[in-house]
Amino acid sequence: MRLREMSIRAARGFAAHRAWTCATLGLMLAGCASPPATRLHTLMPAQPVARAAAATAAPLSVVVEPIRIPAQVDQPQWLVRLPDGSLALLEQERWAAPLQDELRMALLEALGGGFGVVEATAAAPLPWRIRLDLRRFDSVPGREARIEGSWLLGRGDARQPAFRCDWRFAEPAPGGMPALAAAHRRAVLRLAGALGESLQKLNQGETPACPARDDSP
Repeated sequence: MRLREMSIRAARGFAAHRAWTCATLGLMLAGCASPPATRLHTLMPAQPVARAAAATAAPLSVVVEPIRIPAQVDQPQWLVRLPDGSLALLEQERWAAPLQDELRMALLEALGGGFGVVEATAAAPLPWRIRLDLRRFDSVPGREARIEGSWLLGRGDARQPAFRCDWRFAEPAPGGMPALAAAHRRAVLRLAGALGESLQKLNQGETPACPARDDSP
């Protein structure tokens, strides 16, 4: 009888040891598993920008000054706004370049394709200067992308006062993070279109109108 009890206890001890070993190996394997892949996004237009009707044949020379952006979004990771109003930093969703550079490159690409705008060289005579102040860059997954700020357009010529506008563009973003990135690209294209039209009018000696502030969607 005692021999049988000892056999049962040994079997139970072996089973417990085996379960503990399997659990430990499982934890070790989980710890060695690859982390989730990082997904990179860009503000650069996905397609070539169509030539705007207001574009002129002669290239328009500009200087884009360093763009001011909110400190909280000035980082590689995406900062998103949750339904309860709180903010979350998404480690696996990142911009391909610093957000300030992404925005500058996207604007120059859209202005060049749509309005024939080129970056000024050292020899360019009195180019137009673009000063962009971005006050908000909101990303709301499943809902919208919203950018808001102001611009100042001028030539540094005291005889011609600078032209200032406040603007706000919002684009719907149903779906996941790629849809949110696409919504931001559309908003930046709208900003570039409004900028290009204003630059063209100013260059022709006309007074442009500021874009309507978009409170949709």
